[in-house]
Amino acid sequence: MNGSHAEYNCPVGATIDLIGGKYKALILWHLIDTTLRFGELHKIISQATPKMLTQQLRELEEANLITRTVYPVVPPKVEYRLTEFGKSLRPILETMYAWGADYLRDNGKEITCSMTAHA
Repeated sequence: MNGSHAEYNCPVGATIDLIGGKYKALILWHLIDTTLRFGELHKIISQATPKMLTQQLRELEEANLITRTVYPVVPPKVEYRLTEFGKSLRPILETMYAWGADYLRDNGKEITCSMTAHA
């Protein structure tokens, strides 16, 4: 679980503890079918400061939802991808996308990220 290491008997609480950070669900969403470098993630989730993105990535790594691979090159190359455990969140993330898309449409808002890349 994240840095709090809280114990939950409620499945919803356990799920939120794992993926309920400011940008965690977005990070997981964008890693569903691909491997991304830090800079690519930061470009996609531009509202996150580098410090916040790093913190969220570390917590996801501690929870065994993503892996971080560092390549011994100059400049350093670091890639992130979902673990098998992280991939098990796909149905939850797809449901969140569908619910959020309905909400945005119902409120006349534009959808600015795609689900098709992950289908």
